[in-house]
Amino acid sequence: MGHIPTTARGRATRGRILDAAADLIQRHGVAAVTLDAVERAAGVGRSQLYHYFDDRDDLIRSVVHATVDKVLAAQEPLLLEVGSPAGIERWFDAIVANGTRQDAVGGCAIGSLASQLGGQDELTRQAFVDAFARWEAPLIAGLRRMQESGELRPDVDVTELADLTMAAIQGGLLLAQIRRTPDQLRHALNGARAALKDALTSPP
Repeated sequence: MGHIPTTARGRATRGRILDAAADLIQRHGVAAVTLDAVERAAGVGRSQLYHYFDDRDDLIRSVVHATVDKVLAAQEPLLLEVGSPAGIERWFDAIVANGTRQDAVGGCAIGSLASQLGGQDELTRQAFVDAFARWEAPLIAGLRRMQESGELRPDVDVTELADLTMAAIQGGLLLAQIRRTPDQLRHALNGARAALKDALTSPP
């Protein structure tokens, strides 16, 4: 793993390299991204790049982690409230609203990277395992709180329910991206809503 900067200037340089690599991946795909292209886009030299990243694979994995950080930071206030049906509904609404602002063409930043990189190597695959685990963890914790309070049936497997919800989000985002309409995401989330309703001790 490359050098983690301790100064503001170093963090800014590393961040610029990560942003440049992420932008190139989004516009051209991972296969087309070279270290030369990243250097030109970030305005850095090879020595700077190798100061912060061991090699291209390390840079790509770092883009994965940075992307996860960005996605989770944007959703953090809502993820803290997913311990109730109303909180989950607000989270769903925000995901749909974000897709609508992007005209349903953005998809999921993490999912998009995973589709290109998930089979690259074991370390990169594990980076995505960790990424989705981090994203799913607040939902599992929220569902568990609902179960402990008696709002969710005791026989419900909260991890399985969270997996289903994440699958609905990812599948809905992909279909919305392909078909250019957020309705696909709404339909997918309706499936997750139905599963949650069925798991409640007193469905609304």
